[in-house]
Parts: sequence; structure tokens; C-alpha cells
Amino acid sequence: MSDLTTIKPYLRLSGLEPLVIRPETNFVNVGERTNVTGSKKFARLVREGQYEEALSVARQQVESGAQVLDVNMDDAMLDGVSAMRTFLNLVQSEPDIARIPIMIDSSKFEIIEAGLQCVQGKCIVNSISMKEGEAKFIEQAFTCKAYGAAVIVMAFDEEGQADTKKRKVEICHRAYKILTEKVHFAPQDIIFDPNIFAIATGIEEHNNYAVDFIEATREIKRLMPLTKVSGGVSNVSFSFRGNDHVREAIHAVFLYHAIRAGMDMGIVNAGQLVVYDEIEPTLKQLCEDVILNRNNDDNSATEKLIQHAETVKAKGKVEVKDEAWRNDTVEKRLSHSLVNGITDYIEADTEEARQKYPTPLEVIEGPLMDGMGIVGDLFGAGKMFLPQVVKSARVMKKSVAILTPYIEAEKEQRKKAGGAGDTSGAAKILLATVKGDVHDIGKNIVGVVLGCNGYDIIDLGVMVPSDKILDTAQKENAAIIGLSGLITPSLDEMVHIAKEMKRRGMVQPLLIGGATTSRIHTAVKIAPEYEQGVVHVLDASRSVTVAGSLLSKEQKTGFLSDTQSEYIRLKEGFDSKKSVKSYLAYEDALKNKVKVDWDAHLTQTPEFTGTRVFDDFDLGALRPYIDWKPFFITWEMHGNFPEILTDSVVGKEATKLYNDANALLDKIIAEKWLQAKGIIGFWEAAGNGDDVMVKNGAESVKLSFLRQQIKKAPDQPNLSLADFIAPASTGKKDYIGAFAVTLHGIETHIKRFEASHDDYNKIMLQALADRFAEAFAEALHQQTRKEFWGYAKDEQLSNADLIKEQYIGIRPAPGYPACPDHTEKHKLFGLLQATEAIGIQLTESLAMYPASSVCGWYFSNPKSQYFGVGKIQRDQLEDYAKRKEMPLETVERWLSPVLE
Repeated sequence: MSDLTTIKPYLRLSGLEPLVIRPETNFVNVGERTNVTGSKKFARLVREGQYEEALSVARQQVESGAQVLDVNMDDAMLDGVSAMRTFLNLVQSEPDIARIPIMIDSSKFEIIEAGLQCVQGKCIVNSISMKEGEAKFIEQAFTCKAYGAAVIVMAFDEEGQADTKKRKVEICHRAYKILTEKVHFAPQDIIFDPNIFAIATGIEEHNNYAVDFIEATREIKRLMPLTKVSGGVSNVSFSFRGNDHVREAIHAVFLYHAIRAGMDMGIVNAGQLVVYDEIEPTLKQLCEDVILNRNNDDNSATEKLIQHAETVKAKGKVEVKDEAWRNDTVEKRLSHSLVNGITDYIEADTEEARQKYPTPLEVIEGPLMDGMGIVGDLFGAGKMFLPQVVKSARVMKKSVAILTPYIEAEKEQRKKAGGAGDTSGAAKILLATVKGDVHDIGKNIVGVVLGCNGYDIIDLGVMVPSDKILDTAQKENAAIIGLSGLITPSLDEMVHIAKEMKRRGMVQPLLIGGATTSRIHTAVKIAPEYEQGVVHVLDASRSVTVAGSLLSKEQKTGFLSDTQSEYIRLKEGFDSKKSVKSYLAYEDALKNKVKVDWDAHLTQTPEFTGTRVFDDFDLGALRPYIDWKPFFITWEMHGNFPEILTDSVVGKEATKLYNDANALLDKIIAEKWLQAKGIIGFWEAAGNGDDVMVKNGAESVKLSFLRQQIKKAPDQPNLSLADFIAPASTGKKDYIGAFAVTLHGIETHIKRFEASHDDYNKIMLQALADRFAEAFAEALHQQTRKEFWGYAKDEQLSNADLIKEQYIGIRPAPGYPACPDHTEKHKLFGLLQATEAIGIQLTESLAMYPASSVCGWYFSNPKSQYFGVGKIQRDQLEDYAKRKEMPLETVERWLSPVLE
């Protein structure tokens, strides 16, 4: 192999960005202020639980030049494990901090291991040593190696800390041989800390401490050239605490000599390093005498430095931060804050702009909208992604909130003066989740994006009746109405609203969106009912283009004409396909059921029958079950997880989003924002055609299922969920299960985020609550298979396997493809008593509230599988209505999405 392709034995660290320490690399600054033992401010913030503010300390260290961030939570009044985990998870959510490697610093190895579980990239452990003997040292070294971390080894053995050059070198060399020969640690991943002790203490034995460190460093680098040397620099000046000016000079002089001897890195306040050549000559000379222990007979050098220190006054420091943009005009500063999602200066900059412009409204219509115009352009060009846009919106909303009282005051003054209130403004777009539906994440995102593009958004929330939607639209003179829905009954409500708009003679275009909607349904079912313009909007990014076209006098007519022509073609194509597909008569489809050898079938009896409640399930235990792919889809980032994090287009922003999500997850779990409540149940069951009779105590409950009717290839069954329960005629005892899970407690936090104009965290929280609900369903299903029902006790599946549904059995949900009838949810809730037990309410459209809720059936049959019923024919519809003992027209309404 050539030298060009050989990997050099350098110390390679990383946060979000790599840090390779080569021979030519200058001294590596390790930021020290995120250390509760070394920073009073940081310690106070951590003790008070103000972790978000504590992040500002870390950020200051990075901005001031720290290349590695030391984090220490060793405080008797702290739960060190929890504090380390909480803070590091928050750090990982801040890309501007997380870009540099972390040094996990603790004297307690359980705190170090907690930190190792949180950091990304390659970190440094500070530290391990032989003070508890070789066995413990080797055990801890293996753990660090398993996590891929580099290690700092203290010059500390069974006899104590090394304080002389000889002891420092001996201990480090012994540790080196153990690590390389017994643990097989890469030499370049070993960093020695030969102990920096305080000098100028007045105790003669301490006078040579700095020299001992410097000379030990020189010898360590000679004996073990691939290793690195580090140390806590602030220790050397401890005698002068309170006099920062002198301490900084001591640090600079000490580092000047230690680096020349081979010191590679050090824990030091990166914002308070002074340049060696710029230290005033007298102070520098005195520092050198003390550090090098020269001219120091009878502590004379120490006494001179102490005397001089009394005369020195701290000269103050200006933080060295890359904030050149703060020197720009207020307009450019506002634009920078908007594009980068920075809220730190928005109050001051908004007030400055208000003072500069004739009216507060002109601040909004001028620099703020100009900035949001840049955001909109970048988003439209694919150079910004949805999470960034939502952060920009947060800045915009905070600024507008500051200006709003002044705008309202001006309106009142005009009214008192006999004029009219301000009637100008942006076009209004009304958004609502339709009656019976509780899901609004997508609608919220669309509202934020449209708001970023200058539209005035009227958001009516969820479960909004049609009359309220249309009355408000007319009262507010809305230019566009947007409807959202997740569950299939919402589609019928949208059709109803379109008819009502026609009846009222309204002219506003109607936008249709939401998970259950589609372009084909809009074209076939909704658009024919309203002639003033119906447009299906696939996602938030498309909403801006659509709204712009509809509100442009030049573009509207052509845009609607093109859309209408497209929808007519889609409807004609749909209608023509109906006659192409072949369907079986329901009677024949029923005969073509799944073939199960019931005589050979072994039924597993559940651990219990009846129900079991999980009142406050541990959110931390659910976290590993989260499926992240739908989370990213919520934010309109499409791709598999974790590959999306390294995607060439969205990877950078996906990683930021993922880090933000995990930081919020940490907070949700640690502070118990949400309560996970669940219930499961098992009952004896017997099949009868497409019905399943469930024995619930003294009563019997009939579940009714639908069967595929499309004509299939030979030997391919027409599936129904009833096929997976043993028919009563077999004499086999069989069982069916059910579950419901939900997350309570979100409303308080949603209101708090709304009050602070923080759409980003509001949407993030909603998305994570949904992921928790799905994770809860996944976790309970696994526990059911392995324990409660126990038909797959030996199952060993990873989370990826669970997401791919590689388990035995299924958990289909009423209203979804295998059982598309939402009304069966009443029976599921009746069996479980889900409303009484865990507080899930069913709306009139049979959506579940709280919105982050999941329910379904459990089937254990090895042949059970997920499938879609597809379209059904009139004969099955009529039979189904009879079996359910419901009016045909009622069943027809509920099943309209699957009727051919």
C-alpha cells in the first residue's frame, strides 16, 4: 500500500465535524467553563435546572475558540448521571456547539458512562487511572474502547497522585504498556494528564510543580511519541484566584513552555487566553520566574509576584466572537436573524427598527417581510428546509408580538381622531381541521410556511364545524379556505363543505390537504361539487406556490383552468378504470378464504382474559421503539432513517432536526411532560363467516369484518381478518386481543409554546407525541407476543425488524386498510372500556382524542398478515349492513371510501 493511502496514526476526534490532531497541529484548547467545579455561573444554572441557559456558556466557549468542550457535573448537590445526560443531549441538539468533540469529565465512572451514551462522533473520556488498581483500570479502559472514545489517563496509581517528574513518567509508562498490550488501545487514542498542580502557594515543596509537569511532558513524548499530553491549566494559578489578570498571564507563560515541551492540549478558558508576547514585561518576567522556579530562593520570586499582583488591576476583556453581522444596519441584522433562526437579539433589533421607521407596521412590511422573503426564496429553491423555515417563523412571530401593541395603539388613536382603523394588510387565508378530526400538525406547518410568505393566517384549530368555517371566512373576508383531515370520514366532511360553499354562493378557492386526502379523491369527489376552484395541496412547500397563483390576478384564471382540466382527466380515468377491474360475488369471495389447518393449529392461551391497564408507562422505555422515518416525513423530509442524516441534500438539516428532537425528548422524559396510558385485553373468540364472536364475561360481542372482493390469481385467497380466528365449527378455543394507547398532558406545553410564538417546538412536540403513541403500541405488542399472550416467547427482533413488521401476528386498526370501518371502534372501546380506563374520547367522526392515540386488534395466528380490503361491491355492502344491524345508508356513508 502506498504512503498516500496509509492512514496516519493521528488522534482523530469528532463532534459533527472532525478534529484530527497532527504533529503540525497547534495547541488544542479544551473549553473549561462547562464545568460545575470551575465555573460558578455554570454550576448555578445546572443546579437550578436552567440547562437551556447553561448552553450559552458552552456556546461562548466554542465561539471563543475552544476546539474540544469539557463537561463536568461532579457536584455533591447534583445527580451527576442525570445532569450529564440532560446537558449532553441538549448540546447534541445545538449544531453550533455539537460540531466540536466533547470531553466527558468526571471522577465517577458511572457519570462518564452516562455521557458516553449521549454523545455523537468520537469523544474523550477524562479520565481513568490506576488509583483503584490495574483490574479496575483495565475494565474501564475496555468500556471506553467499546464506545470508541479516546481516554485521558491521570498520573495516579495505588500510591496516589504523581507530583514529581520521575513518578509522573513511571505511572504514565506503566499505564501505556497495560493499555497497548492488554487492552489493545491505539497509542494515538491515549492522552496523559501528568497532573498540573498549583504553584506560588508559599510552600517550598510546591515551587517545582510546573517544572516537573513540563519536564515529564518532554520525557513522555520521547518514550511514547504517538500519545498526547493534556492538563487542567487553571490549576497552576489557583493561588491567585480572584485576580484574573494575573491568572491569565500565568496560564499564557505556562503554556508557552509546556507546549514547546510537547503538551498537545489543555483545559483552559478559551475566551481568556492572552498572547504571550503581549503580556506586560514586568508581569511576564515574574510569571516566568515562578513557573520555571528560578530566582526563587526562600520563595523570593513568589513573594515578588504576589506583591506585583496587588498592584495589577484587571483590564477587562472583550469576548472574541464571530458576530460581525451585529455591526450591520438594523435591516440586515433582522434579516440575518430571520434567515438563521436567531432569537437572541430580536427584542433590541425590533425596538431599534421601530424607533427608525415612521410606524411599527412599516417595520413588518419592510425589513421583516424582506427577511421572510429571503427565507421564502431559499425554501422555494430547496436551499432551506422546513425545520429552518419554522425556526425563522419563530423569530418573525416574536418580532411581530413586540410590535403589535404599538400597532393597536396607533389604530385606537386613529379611531379617536375620527378616522377608521387600518384596513390594509396581507391576504387572509383561513385554515381548519374539519369536524370530528383532531389532527393538526400538517395544518400547523402549512400555516407557518404561508405566514412566512406574508399571508395573514386565521387558524380555527381542530374539530371545526362547517358553519363555523364558512361563517368565519365570510366575516373575515378570507381570500382562501384551507381544509385539513387525517381520518377517512373527514373526506366526506370536505365534500359537504364544498357543497355548502356552492349553496352559499361563495367564491373563495378551496385548498384540500391532510394525510387521508389525495389528488384523485379531490378530483373525483370534491372538485365536482364546487366550481370556484378546488386544489389538492400535497405538502407545505407546494402551498406557497398554490396560494400565490390563486391570489394573483394575472395567474389565477389560467391556474384554475389548468387544475380543473387536470382533475377532469383524473376523474374520467378513474371512472373508466372501474369497469376494467374484475370482482367476485361476495358469496364466492367468502368461499375463497385463507386456508388454515385448524386441526393442526395450536392455540396459545393468553396469560389473562379481560383487561390490564398501564397507567403511567415509562417514556424512557418507549424511546428505543420510536420509528423516526414518519417523524421526518412530518417535516417534509423524505428518506429512510438513519440514512437521511447523511443524505447529500437534506442530511445537514435532518441531523439538526434529529438533534433538536432528541433534546426535546430528553426534556419531555426528564420532566414528565407527557403521561403514557395504555390498556390491553384478551377474550375468547370464535369465527362465523366474516364475523367474530367475542366472549366478554356473560355477554357476547359480534365483530364484523370486510373481505377482499377483487378477483385474484388462482390459489390467492380473498382475505378477511375473520380468517385468522378459528371458526366455532372447528371446536377450537381461540382468542382475540385489543389495545389502546394515548399520551396525555400535551395541551399545557402547546399553549406555552404558542404564548412564546414558538411554532418550531410546538410542532416538534406534537410530532414527538405521535411517535411516542406509535412506539407505545409497538412496545405493548412486543410485550404481548413475548409475555402477555406468549405465543412468541423467544422472539429476538431489533427495532428495525419491528418497523419492518417481521414479527408473528398483527395489530390492525379500525379505519385502516384491513378493517376500514371506523364504527367497529365503538366495539373495541366497549370491550376495553378505553374511555373510562385511560381517557381516550371518540369524536363524532370516530377520531381519537387526545390526537396522539392508537388502537387496534391483536391477532396471533401465524398466517395473519397485513392487507388492504380494497374496493367492495354492493352485495357485500348490503350483507355487511345486515350483519351489523345498521341502516344501509349509514353503513354506505361510513364505507364510502371503499365502495366501487
